Amino acid sequence: VDVTEQHRAGLEAERARRRLAVVADASARIGTTLDLERTARELAEVAVPELADVAAVDLLDTVVLGRRSTLGPAESAVIRALAVEGTGAGSRDALQAAARPGEVARYAPDRFVTECVRTALPVLVPQVKDEDLTRIARSPRAAELLGRAGVHSYLAVPLIAHGEVLGALDLKRAGNPLPFGEDDLLLARELAARAAVQIDNARWYQSARDAALTLQRSLLPSHPPVTGGLEVASRYQPAGATSEVGGDWFDVIPLDGGRTALVVGDVMGSGIPAAATMGRLRTATHTLASLGLDPAVLLEHLDRITGDLEDAIATCVYVVHDPRERQCLIANAGHLPPVRVRAGGIPELLDLPTGVPLGVGGVEFSTTVVELEPGDRLVLYTDGLVETRHHPLDERLDRLLTLLRGRPDHSLEEMCDLLLRTLHEPDNFDDVALLIARATLPGGPASPRRSAASGGATV
Repeated sequence: VDVTEQHRAGLEAERARRRLAVVADASARIGTTLDLERTARELAEVAVPELADVAAVDLLDTVVLGRRSTLGPAESAVIRALAVEGTGAGSRDALQAAARPGEVARYAPDRFVTECVRTALPVLVPQVKDEDLTRIARSPRAAELLGRAGVHSYLAVPLIAHGEVLGALDLKRAGNPLPFGEDDLLLARELAARAAVQIDNARWYQSARDAALTLQRSLLPSHPPVTGGLEVASRYQPAGATSEVGGDWFDVIPLDGGRTALVVGDVMGSGIPAAATMGRLRTATHTLASLGLDPAVLLEHLDRITGDLEDAIATCVYVVHDPRERQCLIANAGHLPPVRVRAGGIPELLDLPTGVPLGVGGVEFSTTVVELEPGDRLVLYTDGLVETRHHPLDERLDRLLTLLRGRPDHSLEEMCDLLLRTLHEPDNFDDVALLIARATLPGGPASPRRSAASGGATV
């Protein structure tokens, strides 16, 4: 009985089931985040060992930098390695031959990977000969390592998204005795097509995030460690790599008479729009602070300015420290309360009228007078420092007070680092602005204390 066709159909069905299983696995594992390196690593992990003993995911460097790439026939390809994965016998030498993740290498025009990204077509070498190793490897030393590893079959598949070649999925077999065939090529192209879209999304997201972060950092101030009657330290910590940059900011503004204004705020939203709004509010705060306005009056002006900005809402706490009076005037616009740490005392959250966020309008702000003697510290922060998805806010604020109480001898710089290291979790989806000020001895004798200009209470 001739069962040849039945046997062939069974083999074909088994190969189809295998391809579907790998594709289903890839759909679940690739693109779980918008982190470019992690997405590339997920692709490499799916390809090994199902398709290859060694897999590398490489992108054209111009693509990573956000530009389109046009390679001519005689041009070398500048490629940045994003991920490399290996298993089985010989993979150690083959991994050493590959570029490390993050490394940029130049591949000559005759290299297979250059041909792959230039033509947007796969390159299949079922049986690798000695002369082929020099076209696979990036250098003579790498070719020697591939020969030592026993690489006998090679496959490169382009990563194409929206008609643009991003890079290549580079596959090698050493321990697996079977050469790459048409079924492997079909599966590799399917994986590359699915992964390329995820990689393209991740690289544009990262490009936008980097632009927002650059804008955000350029708008934040650099201030001297000592200003007026205060010693000051500050930090800005962006959100995790898979989160957009927010609009958190801080400021230290010298005023007339040796006074200093301290500002910490948080624009709701994320990305470039939030960073741009933050820059406008910071500029307005500088201008208003130079007029010597009472904190509550200043926030009223900021509230009107924010209301004129499209869909803008922000929280803010504004402090004016007077070293001669040994006190601070504080107004709050929907922000978390500052912490005062008395010299030798217990840290406390200041009991201030919360107010409403800037941009809401229709509600008056009030100014509170808070004593700040030499040696006392004032801690201002945004909600990204203490808020998480897994813990109540009160619990996190208690943790903040505990850290401040347990480190009385730390410098302000050390305390900033400690708070960020301990409280800002790696998976936090919000950025952090942190400002810590310590009152120092004024340049002259203290004068009689004034009452708050807007009739606030004394704490």
